[in-house]
Amino acid sequence: MKTRHHIRSHPNIRQSGYRKALLASITVALFSMPGAALAAGTLAGTDIQNVASATFDTAGGPVTIQSNTVTIKVDELLDVTVSSIDPGDIITSPGQTANVQSFRVSNTGNGNEAFRLTANVANGGDDFDPTLQQIILDTNNNGVFDAGVDVIYTAGANDPVIAPDQNITVFVITSTPAGVVDTNRANVSLAAAAVTGTGAPGTSFANAGQGGGNAVVGSTGAQSSGNGFLAVQATSVTLNKTATILDPFGGARPVPGSVVTYTLIATVSGSGVLNNLVITDPIPAGSQYQAASMTLEAIALTDTADADAGNFNGTRISVAAGNVPAGQTRTVTFKVLIP
Repeated sequence: MKTRHHIRSHPNIRQSGYRKALLASITVALFSMPGAALAAGTLAGTDIQNVASATFDTAGGPVTIQSNTVTIKVDELLDVTVSSIDPGDIITSPGQTANVQSFRVSNTGNGNEAFRLTANVANGGDDFDPTLQQIILDTNNNGVFDAGVDVIYTAGANDPVIAPDQNITVFVITSTPAGVVDTNRANVSLAAAAVTGTGAPGTSFANAGQGGGNAVVGSTGAQSSGNGFLAVQATSVTLNKTATILDPFGGARPVPGSVVTYTLIATVSGSGVLNNLVITDPIPAGSQYQAASMTLEAIALTDTADADAGNFNGTRISVAAGNVPAGQTRTVTFKVLIP
């Protein structure tokens, strides 16, 4: 009987052992379940749930029991990066308005987040400070500044809300002072900061995260800035005028009947391109313009306002020399008669 009693009570002993094992396994499961170490890509507010189970034998057969459900709500991680997406320096010139620089603002956190934007045109270590005109949001998402289509940004009024792992393009519009010189550069930066809050990594904002969890500052401090550069290409032009005389006797004396050939040489210096160069010269009093005598780069021009670059309006000659790169010249000639 002792033996039978010992045998009958053995399942109870085993049940007690299983219960201890069950508690241990539940404890282990709660602290080691997959997903407890959250990845930044898991959407904020996501509920991670886990139920453990244990199976043990009884006299009536195997029994399975379940633990309570453990729910962990994923906190929102606040992270952002900002970078210039221009292929290089944006070329500007003295007094130029509407310089457009492009930046990408990326939400590297795991929740939908609004970001406050700030442009800085007074960064140190450069040659000049441009004037900030506007910050523009690329609302049609084509990556190109479309005046009148893309929306002007106003801090606190239309802070862009960016989904996790998504980005937006932001344009910073500036103007260049008139006093800059060739090769000057300006450092323009755009900063973005999470509206929910910024701070040292690990800083927590209770119940401020998407989905009702906390918001936790990530490795970027929930703020970032990117830098882009303006580079001045300043061109200047000098105009030199000379005259040669051919008199009726084969000499070079300015007597009646002499023909004077004027040569105008425009020299472009600096860097970049001088746009829409037009050279004009009034016909001197006491002389008469010689019809069809204009040339540009030794190519004959007509006097009428037509498809070519020359024009004589009765009192002056005008030659449209076009866009001239720095380091090049344009030469215009015309003739007058001393009556």
